[in-house]
Amino acid sequence: MNFKDLCEARYSCRAFEKREIEQEKQDYIKECVRLAPSAVNRQPWLFYWITDEPRLQAVKTSYHRDWINDVPAIVLCCKNDAEAWTRRYDTHNHGDIDIAIAIEHLCLAATEQGLATCWVCNFDINQLKGLFDFPEGYEPAALIPIGYAAAENPGKTRKDIDDIWR
Repeated sequence: MNFKDLCEARYSCRAFEKREIEQEKQDYIKECVRLAPSAVNRQPWLFYWITDEPRLQAVKTSYHRDWINDVPAIVLCCKNDAEAWTRRYDTHNHGDIDIAIAIEHLCLAATEQGLATCWVCNFDINQLKGLFDFPEGYEPAALIPIGYAAAENPGKTRKDIDDIWR
């Protein structure tokens, strides 16, 4: 599929089959994330592919929406602002930008592999900090539920191209 088709196919899925993701697909997605660019190549990120039932259920309780209960896997995406590059002119830290690029690599690679994702930022970060022993400086930035979609892509609503390009 060409890149535009891939972008059109990716959407925020909220209905998943309770079906395991094949190891070769997991490995492919992980490699695509590894190849993501970051400012000054700092790669200030750490990812957890969570499928084991105790940790999966614990992560699901940090996000209070029923649809997440059927997800077979969640990728917990963490960033480290201390490792991220900071622009010297205004001290702007690029940790959020770097993790966002890596997460979008994850979402697009998953879509290419026939999987669906949803980018979740509205979760209880303190609860997750209590569940995991993160290395020093790392904190959760996003949850990415991932699996096989249980429903059709509902389509997207986007602004007109003239509204976003000048």
